[in-house]
Order: sequence, then structure tokens, then C-alpha cells
Amino acid sequence: MGNADNYGYPSMMNNNNGENTGIHRVEIPPPQPFFKSLKNTVKETLFPDDPLKQFKNQKPLRKFILGVQYFFPIFEWGSRYNFGFFKADLIAGITIASLAIPQGISYAKLGNLPPILGLYSSFIPPLVYALMGSSRDLAVGTVAVGSLLMASMLGAEVNPAENPTLYLHLAFTATFFTGLFELALGFFRLGFIVDFLSHATIVGFMGGAATVVILQQLKGILGLEHFTHATDVVSVLRSVFSQTHAWRWESAVLGFCFLFYLMLAKFLSQKRPKLFWVSAMAPLTSVILGTILVYITHAEKHGVAVIGELKKGINPPSIMDLSFGSKYMTTAIKTGIVTGVIALAEGIAVGRSFAMFKNYHIDGNKEMIAFGMMNIVGSCTSCYLTTGPFSRSAVNFNAGCKTAVSNIVMALAVMVTLLLLTPLFHFTPLVVLSSIIIAAMLGLIDYNAAIHLWHVDKFDFLVCMSAYIGVVFGNIEIGLVMAVGLSLLRVLLSVARPRTLVLGNIPNSMIYRNVEQYPNTNNVPGVLILDIGAPIFFTNSSYLRERISRWIDDEEDKLKSSGETTLQYVILDMGAVGNIDTSGISMFEEVKKNLDRRDLKLVLANPGAEVMKKLNKSKFIETLGQEWMFLTVGEAVEACNFMLHSCKPISSEDGSQKWSNNV
Repeated sequence: MGNADNYGYPSMMNNNNGENTGIHRVEIPPPQPFFKSLKNTVKETLFPDDPLKQFKNQKPLRKFILGVQYFFPIFEWGSRYNFGFFKADLIAGITIASLAIPQGISYAKLGNLPPILGLYSSFIPPLVYALMGSSRDLAVGTVAVGSLLMASMLGAEVNPAENPTLYLHLAFTATFFTGLFELALGFFRLGFIVDFLSHATIVGFMGGAATVVILQQLKGILGLEHFTHATDVVSVLRSVFSQTHAWRWESAVLGFCFLFYLMLAKFLSQKRPKLFWVSAMAPLTSVILGTILVYITHAEKHGVAVIGELKKGINPPSIMDLSFGSKYMTTAIKTGIVTGVIALAEGIAVGRSFAMFKNYHIDGNKEMIAFGMMNIVGSCTSCYLTTGPFSRSAVNFNAGCKTAVSNIVMALAVMVTLLLLTPLFHFTPLVVLSSIIIAAMLGLIDYNAAIHLWHVDKFDFLVCMSAYIGVVFGNIEIGLVMAVGLSLLRVLLSVARPRTLVLGNIPNSMIYRNVEQYPNTNNVPGVLILDIGAPIFFTNSSYLRERISRWIDDEEDKLKSSGETTLQYVILDMGAVGNIDTSGISMFEEVKKNLDRRDLKLVLANPGAEVMKKLNKSKFIETLGQEWMFLTVGEAVEACNFMLHSCKPISSEDGSQKWSNNV
């Protein structure tokens, strides 16, 4: 900090309480080799959790065991598994299987895929996740939003009704690329990319997708045979009301009765958490009752559509069905990446939520590897997109699961269904599946979260509603792009237009705070204190130069009108400036030249290590003078006050301004 010998003010000064306050020098950090600095930057970016720490100072065999446990957590907690855990996982697994079976069939139909794929996707992927996943509560399976997204993106290129085989192969291929994308993100530890989907984006996107899914189920509820492939609300409603002559009252009555039953079961479970099983069993109960009713009344002959024959047996291999040479390869890759991002965002968010309740940690990058592997393996075994859906995971959590073994139990229950029970679903009415989907989707329209966003942050509310409106009135891709675009715009604005604040002194203290937040602060005569609220880069250096100049103009105008002491010093609080680039350094040089022309002195307070390193290398510290750099705003103000009251400016031979001691 300040150089007392050259400027005549003492190295120890009294603060407002009469205590001695030391003035300390702002140090320049020792130089670091480039590659060491690069290594530290990469480590902090990709390895913030230091996953390799556990391998340090370990023997080779121990390192191998730790490596196996890292990629296959089941070998880490499996040694502590006991019969008490198994009883809890058995109950939870059977409970979520009762939900997974009807939901799997329903969501496969939603994705314009054969219903049996929903059961296949609830068998193999949960087994893979149980080996590789780090969450104890996540229940793996298909999701409605992912199914709709796949149907929307693939259906835009290939009509599933006209070319079902090609569509099916593209679904497998898209699932493979979903897994490859997720695996790459986890392996290269790029999970922070998913963080660009903000909470507001997810709330709006999920709500919009749920609305679209609900509207599309009107096809099943009303028993319509022909329906639009578009997902926007206008097209769907036009398709519904242009076919009023084709509405089937039998189907509508059946659908609304089962929907009422499902919502009643959900209401009871919410009111009495111990009755969670009522809501969990309701979908399977609906399927059983609906199947019996259709079989007895022969309702399929009176306009009530049924599932039809489901192939018996476990997953057939589909690795030869991956269409890597298809002309629709680009569509499959794009679909895989987009659905992968959505699947990761939902799965990791759900896993972290339940981990927080049970006070344990899940590794986001490890989860991505697990999701990636289960989708890659799934694409080769007749499965499509899977992740950790909230509804199924919530049932798993409420059922008291202890470990991922509940997924194994669910998978085995689905296997038994595939081997023995699939013929029983022949007469299951599609209207029941539509009711199950609607009941599940109503829970995704979180209007309370939207209201909360409105009260807390209007811009987040705008992002949320943009996602919702984009999905509902455009399509899923448009809604996603709008929401992510607005979120990125907010990030760019915060970088390109950082906050600059005027600071004042809290009475009877050495603390300086925003004058708008603390109206009782005192101005320091002759000194303007500005706080810069972000790192300084090329994106905001021009703005900051203009903004600082405007603050100075405003302060000088205010002082002139009030007849107070003229402005002499401009102190920049650099506490929030974590980094600076060459454009930022050039901005400081321009600001200093501008202040010199106006007979003002630039003072820097609280510059960080990275900033000091670059200012030193650019020779700006020599230009400014290290005596004008202080550890705190308080020290900077004390030094400026001392100079104002004890020194007077004199002109040297070269015309530059120097200071002499008056005392």
C-alpha cells in the first residue's frame, strides 16, 4: 500500500475509534510457470471435487480397487449390504415396478414406439444403473418429456405410421448418441454444460412439455384414430375440434373415470404420506381394472382401442438396427444430444434432491457416466431413452429404499412380466394409458414455482414463461432454444454490463457500502469511491470506461452545485474483480490518462492476486505507482484524506503534478 516515506503520511494512523491501524503494502504474487498455471486452471475447471485425491499414496492394488469402486459404486457399498436393507429394497422395488410397467407402456406409445419397448427399457437400463450409479434413491426408466421430444424431432423427418421400422431404428440410434454424449460429458468432466439449463428454464420447459403431453392425450381419451403429429396447442386443438363427429363417448367416459380415480389416489397419498402406495399402485390397478372391463364387455368392438398383442420374451438385441449409415444420421445425432441434455438435467436434479434429504453426496460426473452407459447398452438391447424420472424416484424414496438394489428388484419384476404376463395386456384400453400419462403430467406443471420466480426474480420468471410459451405455442425445440437463449443472454449481460456502485462510509466505522442500500452512509469529501462488481474483460472494458467517466461527471456536477470540496481522488474497489485481460488493462490506462487530464488521481483498493500479476506484467503498476494501491477501501480513504489535509500539489519542471508536505 501506500509509501509513507515518499509522501509524508505516517505508516500508522488512527481510525475513528482512536486505535492505530497499520497500512500494509499490496503484494505482487510470485510468478508461476505457464504450464503450472494452466494445470491449476484446468484442474479447477474440470476437477473441482479432486476425484484423484483418494488415489494418492496408495499401493497399486488399492488404487485398482478404488478405481473399480469409482466406476462401479456397487462394489463400494455392497460389502456393507445386509438383510435389513434387502427387505426395504424389495418392497420399494416391487412398488416402483407396479408404476414402471404401466408408465413404460404409456410413454412408449407417447413416443410413437411399440409399447413393448417401454417394458424393455425398464429391464436392462436399471440393471446397468444399479452397478454404476451413485444415487440410492433414483429409479430408472422412461420419461414422458423425453418420449415426446424424441417423437417430435424424429417424427418431423420420418412418419412412424408410414415407415415404422426406419423410425424404430432411428430411435435406437438417437438413444445410442444420447448415451455417447452423456458418457463423454461425464468422462471428460464437462457436466457444467448442463448447468446452463437454469432452474427457471427447467420449470418452464417441463411445464410446457407437460401441457403439450396432456393435450395430445385427448386423442386417446376421445378415441380418435387420426390426429396431428404437431405438438403446438393450436394444431392439437384444431385436430380435436375438427373431428367432433368422431368422438367416442364410451372412451371418454372410461378415460375420465380412471383419471378421477388416479387423481383421487394421488390426493390421498399427498394428504397422508404413509399411504404413498395407494398412488403408486393406482396406475397398475387402473390397467388391471380397465383390461378386465374391456375383456368382459368387448368394448374393443365399440370404439375403445386396445394395446393388442405384446411380444413375449426379454429384450432382443438391436445392435444391428443402429442406422449409422442412414441419410437421417444428422437427425439422430441432434435428437440424441438434445434429449441427452434434458435427460441429464432431470436425472441429476432428481438424484441431488433426494440425496439432500438423506444427507449424502452424489457425483454428477459419475452419474453422467452411468446414464451414458445405460443408454448405450439400452440402444443395443431394444431400449430407448431412459433417465431418472421424478415420479418413479419419489415413489422409490417414499417406499423406503436403501440402495440401488431397488432398481434390480424392479428390473426382475419387469423381466417376469416380459416372460409370463405380456399376453394379459392384450385388452388393456389405450384410454387408460392416456389417463395415466395425464395424471403424471399434471404434477410437472409447477405453477407455485412460477409464482415464486415472479416474486423473487422477474427476469427468471420471463425465462420460465418464454420456455413455457415456446413449447406450448411453437414446439419443444423452440421453447428450449428460447429459454436457453434468454438464460445465456442474462449471463452475457451480467458480464458485459457489470454493476458499478458508489460507496459511502458507514458512520463510526471503517466500512464502506453501497449508498443506495445504506442511505445513512457519509460521503468522503473530495473522494469518489466506486465498486466494480465483476471481472474485467474485453466484453465489458469499454462499458466500464464510459460508466466510470459518467460517475465522475455526475459527482463533479453534484459537488459544483452544492459548493462542496472539489473532487480530487477516484478510488476503485477491486474486491469483486477476480480477473482481468489485456482489454481491461488498456481500459485502466485510458481511465488514468483521462483522470490525469482532469487533475484527478486514480487509486486502486483490494486488487486480487491474478489482477496484480497482470497489472505488474503490463507495467501498469509502475505507471500508476504502487503507493496508490491499497489493501482496503478504508486504508485508501485514510491516505487520500491525509494527502488532502496535509499536502498541496506543486508543478514540476516537466509540467506533471507532484505533492509536497505542508507539515
